[in-house]
Formats: sequence, C-alpha cells, structure tokens
Amino acid sequence: MLLAAAAILIGLIILVWGADRFVLGAAALARSLGISPLLIGLTVVGFGTSAPEILISTVAALNGSPGIAIGNALGSNIANIALILGATAVFMPLTMHSDMLRREFPLLIAVSFAAYLLLRDGQLGRDDGVILLASLVMTMLLLVRIGLQRRNHDPLAEEIEAKIPSGLTVTAATGWFLLGLTTLIVGSRLLVWGAVEVAVALGISELVIGLTIVAIGTSLPELAAAIMSALKDEHELAIGNVVGSNMWNLLAVLGIPGLMAPGTIPPEVIDRDMPVMLALTLALFVMGYSTQRHGTINRLEGGLLLSCFIAYQGWIVWQAHAAV
Repeated sequence: MLLAAAAILIGLIILVWGADRFVLGAAALARSLGISPLLIGLTVVGFGTSAPEILISTVAALNGSPGIAIGNALGSNIANIALILGATAVFMPLTMHSDMLRREFPLLIAVSFAAYLLLRDGQLGRDDGVILLASLVMTMLLLVRIGLQRRNHDPLAEEIEAKIPSGLTVTAATGWFLLGLTTLIVGSRLLVWGAVEVAVALGISELVIGLTIVAIGTSLPELAAAIMSALKDEHELAIGNVVGSNMWNLLAVLGIPGLMAPGTIPPEVIDRDMPVMLALTLALFVMGYSTQRHGTINRLEGGLLLSCFIAYQGWIVWQAHAAV
C-alpha cells in the first residue's frame, strides 16, 4: 500500500515536470519551424496541458483499466471548473473580455452533451472512440479558425501568443520535447500502477480512484497556473486553459480507451458523474457568456463552485465506503 501510494506521488511529480518540458520543447520546435504562435497555443500547448491525462488514459487502457481513464477524464473536467476556477475566483475574481473565449463556450457545451449522448447507452465502444477522436480534429480546426478570425486585439489571443517560448535552438527544443515525452510515459505508468494497487487494497473501484486521487493530482498544477495567470491579470488565459483542457479530456482522454479498450461503463458514470460535469459546464457558460461586454466569476460564484467540488468528492467517498 505504501509503495503504491509512493508510486502515485512520484508519478504525479514526474508527470507535472514532464508535461512542462514537453510543452516547452514542442512549442519552441513548432515556432522554429515558422508556425504562428497563436496556432501553437491553440493546438500544441492545448495538447500539452492535457498530456498527463492523455498518457494516463492510454496506459490505463493498455493495462486493462479503463475505469481509471474514464474517471480521470470526467474527474479532471469537474476539477477544472469547480476546483481550479472556483478556488482561483475566490482568490481573485475572474473577468472575461475575450470575444474569442465567448465563442468557445458554446463549443464546450456542444462537446459535453455530445459525449453524454454517446455514452448514455452504457457502452464505450470503438465506434464511440472513433467519433470522439474525429470530433477532436474537427474541434481543433474550428478553434484555430475562431482564433485566426479574432486574433487582432483579442485579450485571449494576445495572452496565448505571449506565452509561446522563443530563443531555443531546434536541437534544444527537440531534446526537451523527447525528454518531456519520455518522462510523461514513465510517470503515467507509475501512477496507473499505483492507482490500481490502491484500488485493490482499499476494495474500491478504479473509477473512484480516477475521479478522486488521479483527477485532483493532475489538476493541482493547473490550479497553480490559473492563480498565477490571475495574478498577472491574464484572466482569459486562466479560463481559456480550462475550456481547452475540458475539450481535450472529453474527446481524447475518453476517446482513447474507447478505441483501445472498449467495454461497459459503470452506471454511476451516467447517473452521477456526467450530470455533475454537465451542470458545472452549464454554470460556467452562464457565468462566462454574459449578454453584456464581459462575463465574471466573482468570489461568491467561485465559493459556490468550490463548495460543489467538495460536496461531490464527499459524495463519491461516501458511496465508495458504503459499497465496501
């Protein structure tokens, strides 16, 4: 048990460091090849911020543990909205002026409900995986189109472009990219092994581990990044990272186990977890998609989001304890 817990902790640390190096190398490499910084931010960096979840999903599916992959995808989306944006807004209210971000909110709503409809039959099959991954490609193309249309004087576009690293040689960028990818693979394997061992030792499902320990662990670095962005008055970037990450989680992190390890979805996913995710996504839409010039997540709304996250985690733990 202690060894498994240590594997989870070490795996998370390696994943966080590896994801940062992976994004640095991939973004710098793309920039050296002449790709627009905005395009890099919308695609390469978007992928990189969800890289831990994607690698965990892949390893879990290969190891025959799709529950961890499904729990990680949905749990991360719930944590991104309720924990990350909730805690950040309590610390500093978030204001959105980006028209580009306003156009991404309806897209996230559409992706969330589409994923729910696909999984509502209680099966995550290969057809579902193909549809989700194909939708990822189409969604990224649409996001790029929105970004290019709104790049002039849009706060989110400006913040994204400012974050793309420059000055690295092609050799250095390639080295960081490969090192980051290697550590992501090692970290995800450690974390999945530890998560499975903890689930077995405690007699609870792998889904619960994915929704709690794994989802919270992979979200903590994004919480720190969101608070730092808010401190730098980059509110759109903090919210934009959550919106983009949630799309990747639904389309890629759920799509991979569907393609590689199709099977039955635990009923609580449809009855409990997806409704919570959809409710929080709708709440974010209401807060952010104002009919006025800007939307705001104030401290009260942030506190409500954070309270929802705590209550949801308590609900999961209570149900898992009652089932043992």
